[in-house]
Amino acid sequence: MSGTTSAAAAGPRRRAAGAGANRWVVLVVLCTSLLLVAVDATVLHVAVPAVTEDLRPGAMELLWIVDIYPLVCASLLILFGTLGDRVGRRRILLLGYALFGVASALAAFADTPRVLVLARALLGVGGAMIMPATLSILRQVFPDRRERALAIGVWSAVAAVGAAVGPLLGGFLLEHFWWGSVFLVNIPLMLVSLPVGRLLLPESTGEGDGPWDVVGALMAAAGLFGVVLGVKRLGGGEAVASPFTVLPLLLGAGLLVRFVRRQRRRRHPLVDLRMFARPAFSTSVGCIVLAMLALVGLELIAAQYLQLVLGLSPLETGLRLLPLTIAAMAAGLAGARMLRRFGPRRMVCFGFCLTAGAVVLLTALGRQDEPALMLSGFVLLGFGLETTLFGAYESMLSEAPPERAGGAAAIGETSYQLGAGIGIALLGSVMNAAYAPGVRAAPGVPESASAGAGHSLGEAYEVAARLGGPAGESLRQVARDCFVHGLHVTLLVSAGLLLLGAVMALRLPRVMHCEQAVVDVPAQRGAEKSRVSA
Repeated sequence: MSGTTSAAAAGPRRRAAGAGANRWVVLVVLCTSLLLVAVDATVLHVAVPAVTEDLRPGAMELLWIVDIYPLVCASLLILFGTLGDRVGRRRILLLGYALFGVASALAAFADTPRVLVLARALLGVGGAMIMPATLSILRQVFPDRRERALAIGVWSAVAAVGAAVGPLLGGFLLEHFWWGSVFLVNIPLMLVSLPVGRLLLPESTGEGDGPWDVVGALMAAAGLFGVVLGVKRLGGGEAVASPFTVLPLLLGAGLLVRFVRRQRRRRHPLVDLRMFARPAFSTSVGCIVLAMLALVGLELIAAQYLQLVLGLSPLETGLRLLPLTIAAMAAGLAGARMLRRFGPRRMVCFGFCLTAGAVVLLTALGRQDEPALMLSGFVLLGFGLETTLFGAYESMLSEAPPERAGGAAAIGETSYQLGAGIGIALLGSVMNAAYAPGVRAAPGVPESASAGAGHSLGEAYEVAARLGGPAGESLRQVARDCFVHGLHVTLLVSAGLLLLGAVMALRLPRVMHCEQAVVDVPAQRGAEKSRVSA
């Protein structure tokens, strides 16, 4: 028996998955949840200087303040995604709402760096509860694949909006209030979401056969934490041979290998690894990793280019990146129609190729500001990337059995987070390899000064300001030229990764098989109106 649903006796129709037009109201509630989590992932970035000035954290404490949220969130996605399949996805989502609100209040009024780290960790736990639950409930309330494709398009468009709105909202709040306001804004929205979610969201579970694998869930969480931590260390410039990089990676990878072996032996596994035997599922997961790997590192480098090379303010930088988000929204909203017309294979392959073309176009950027070229490149980049992610997410979620929706959603979100972390590490290393040698050979600059300047363009500007005179100006110009060269090399590497993704996408189904999306409900409810056939 698969895709079973449980409803309270007082309101079976209210909580029945896919019950009439209410499913669109459910989509609004789920998108509000996603918006909050997506905004919170980026809103702190602009508040870091204010937090540093007020709380005076040490270098390690500041690193944990920024990184603990994505670390905890990524490591717990599989745990809470599969737990939702077992005890109820709605229940996990509502608990995530409550925890997110409490953690936001704790973060807003934190008076020490350690309290803020704890609050950010709790926010990561709440985010890990919310993210897979939104997708798995969406999978349940939209059994018709054509409608589900439209719902996923709206969902992904909201995710793009949240990522872009975070820095802009943070900047606005910091201009009028103290840094804690970037967290405090979550509380009224959560106070509304909790009762509305309790009233409108359907409860659903998976098969529930056999005991929940607590040891396996903790093993997956610890393994993912180690891998993501090691990857983030690499992305932050930590040496590859450093024990702070090697040990987390080795321990995390070892735990994940043990986890996979454990799941293969169990009669009722936490994660059904047989899903990866389906080409559409495994290919979709790989496409998500490659797409995020190419994008996130580029976004980080693009922000540095706009601010340090072109001299734009943080707000101007956010506005320059806004067309990327608007194009991504448009692709998400048009995705359902494109998927029906072209099918997953051509859609994802086209998205990868369009994104690669946009990345190659951006290699024409130099030391001078070229708004028209930048606008064209960012629009194509946003549309192509969202087309890719939409097609991959929809194929992955539709390929997974309904009773495994939470686990499948968690795998997709974990792939997203891992791709982002690996992208920052990989493209950051490529950028540094292309940038540093030229800076260290800057003419007329002492060797000790040029060595420090080779770490980043920001440090090069600081060293140049201390040197002053002709040597400082020479270092500034050389560093800027080397950064632009490194940007071009990084863009070309990203284009290669995106073309590799286009080749991988050829394993996806050619057409959208809507006839496979029939929801299997219990026999005693087979005559109810809530049963929907694709």
